[in-house]
Amino acid sequence: MIYNKTNEINGFDWDLGNITKNFEKHGITIIETEEVFFNTPLIFLDHKHSNGEKRFHAYGPSNNKQLLLVAFTVRKKISKNLIRVISVRRMSKNERLFYEKESKKRKTSERK
Repeated sequence: MIYNKTNEINGFDWDLGNITKNFEKHGITIIETEEVFFNTPLIFLDHKHSNGEKRFHAYGPSNNKQLLLVAFTVRKKISKNLIRVISVRRMSKNERLFYEKESKKRKTSERK
């Protein structure tokens, strides 16, 4: 299932611990992470980890063409919907193959 309400997102809600963890563990900055959301990612509901609040996976490139997987949730704060990043890392080989296949499907359906 593709999440298609990104037009309802108003920004990001960063947690200092996650910023540090993602950079130290994976070498990915918050700027690179945010770029994924501006580069038309594929976003799917993460059924496995959606206990209580919905969690999502965004598959997409940063501006320097790194293919990243961003796990996130959407939090409502002061009447704004904000992306709360849980983790970010480079896509595995299988995730890249999945992303490429789904990207082709999206492009084909957009042409129709």
